[in-house]
Amino acid sequence: MDFKNLISHCKEYGFIYPSSEIYDGLSAVYDYGPYGVELKNNIKQYWWKSMVQMHENIVGIDAAIFMHPKTWKASGHVDAFNDPLVDNKDSKKRYRADQLIEGYAEKIEAKIQKDVDKAKEKFGESFDETMYRATNPRVLERQQEIDAVLKRMNDALRDGNMEDLGALINECGITCEVSGSKNWTEVRQFNLMFNTQLGNIAGEEGKLYLRPETAQGIFVNFLNVQKSTRQKIPFGIAQIGKAFRNEIVARQFIFRMREFEQMEMQFFIRPGEEMQWYEYWKETRMKWHLALGTPQSKLRFHDHDNLAHYANAAVDIQFDFPFGFRELEGIHSRTDFDLTEHQKLSGKKLQYFDPELNENYVPFVVETSIGCDRMFLAMISQALKEEKVPDADGNESTREVLKLHPALAPVKVAVLPLLKNKEELTSAATEVFNTLKKHFNCQYDEKDAIGRRYRRQDAIGTPYCVTIDFDTLENNTVTIRDRDTLEQERVKIEDLAAKIGPRVNMASIL
Repeated sequence: MDFKNLISHCKEYGFIYPSSEIYDGLSAVYDYGPYGVELKNNIKQYWWKSMVQMHENIVGIDAAIFMHPKTWKASGHVDAFNDPLVDNKDSKKRYRADQLIEGYAEKIEAKIQKDVDKAKEKFGESFDETMYRATNPRVLERQQEIDAVLKRMNDALRDGNMEDLGALINECGITCEVSGSKNWTEVRQFNLMFNTQLGNIAGEEGKLYLRPETAQGIFVNFLNVQKSTRQKIPFGIAQIGKAFRNEIVARQFIFRMREFEQMEMQFFIRPGEEMQWYEYWKETRMKWHLALGTPQSKLRFHDHDNLAHYANAAVDIQFDFPFGFRELEGIHSRTDFDLTEHQKLSGKKLQYFDPELNENYVPFVVETSIGCDRMFLAMISQALKEEKVPDADGNESTREVLKLHPALAPVKVAVLPLLKNKEELTSAATEVFNTLKKHFNCQYDEKDAIGRRYRRQDAIGTPYCVTIDFDTLENNTVTIRDRDTLEQERVKIEDLAAKIGPRVNMASIL
């Protein structure tokens, strides 16, 4: 299903609304609707249970959004948390310079893919794509151009060389998508932190920032948590929370927002052991994604070409979104940068006494960080299907169905009386609903023909529909319909919870 249809489906079925829509909305800010908040909470619960509940050496915190402004000085955000921006003088549209250059490289990659597809069609089953990419002169030439352009871009980003970024945009002949012109301003840095004032104190003294990441709340609480939970290294601290970035070029629906939610875990380890834990968390986090039934072809590792100032290794788990492979989760070896910088600026020791080594040291850290909103988008874009199915009369009709993993589905069970004007059916259905709602998030629906109600539940991803009909009144059984297979079976009312439970329970993926 294309991206526009996905966005309209999210709004029509109560997953995501544009924020403040009655006032024409607020760019790159979104509200989660009744089903959206349930799906988002289930994603967070899956992450929290797998991270905290399943690991005896990982504990959670919920740190405040506001932090002492020195926090962001120590972390490097005040001086180095910038995006390189460039304006087109004719359209007045603003772009991120690195995204313009990446877009240029993607166009060349599309040309390579076109050549590959043509060759595949020409040679059929005997076609060896790896060999073709490694030997075809035109493909090699284009790949060399991509590599050269991206290397130069990454070098310029690492060195803060805005002049060379601007030169690269001009040399590649990159045009504005609105005006079509190459009339660019100079590239300049723009800090992404939102700031506000503390009380009525104006100026630098009273400046507060909205946190651009949740990790620093973990670092400044490192010793508090370690002492109060008596943790021994290695141990982790997990947190789910809001973060804020003043994205000038926010785009792609909820993929890049100004207010978003992060699920982060910082794992504290002995210096020198970071690479083995880095590999461990790479593997563990990939398994977490695959457990949801996500095909391996939709996920890949992508090593960072340009390491952040605090990292000695970094990799993204990328997901194949409707607009291509993009970052879903990051695993970073942050060394001892954060704790050391906070120790310096605060004057307070942030060290761990290791009884086995009989020494104090500043721990190293391996971080896993995933965007909750991006995970939401990944799940929706993977699950939303349009397919032909038989209708009640045996004819073929089209349905939109959200094939979410049952443990993530917003509503687990819909209870549907066959007819709404028969009190004995609605009364029996209400009784079943009141029994099941103690176990699962359920929905009762009696409006419209039964076929239309099935379609509504398919569209919000409900894995099971329970129908109460006249046989129910005779033998206390109901029909349970499976969202994916459309198979229906008769089940005794008293067996319903036991039958549905294992299929929709979080334990099934943990």
